[in-house]
Amino acid sequence: MQTDESKPVIFFDGVCNLCNRSVQIVIKRDKEGRFRFASLQSNAGQQLLKDHQLPQSDFNSFILYEGGKIYTRSTAALRVAKHLKGWKWLNAFKIVPRFIRDAVYNFIARNRYRWFGKREECMIPTAELRNRFID
Repeated sequence: MQTDESKPVIFFDGVCNLCNRSVQIVIKRDKEGRFRFASLQSNAGQQLLKDHQLPQSDFNSFILYEGGKIYTRSTAALRVAKHLKGWKWLNAFKIVPRFIRDAVYNFIARNRYRWFGKREECMIPTAELRNRFID
């Protein structure tokens, strides 16, 4: 996977309404354009999953690729939140043991389609945001 190592990449389930809404929140709060994005279903997403021996058909994890390292689930979400205006307070949840944070994360992930719905296809970014998305 070829990415600009200086820009962290958020990998998300491209058909999940909750995940797409989360990406929109990050875009709105990330005024400096720190983060880039790719759906897990995209070529870049599939390559990342393959390169890191992660299941290529299980899109239940929010993944952050930052500094050559992979962060998943609640840890990824908290690492992103600490850079977003109005969401930095969420970083306080790092004191909660990861196995507890991830249990809550996994519960939401298992139910996200039922609670928030899903799209037939991945989100297509607007022309002005296109340069922040990786195929």
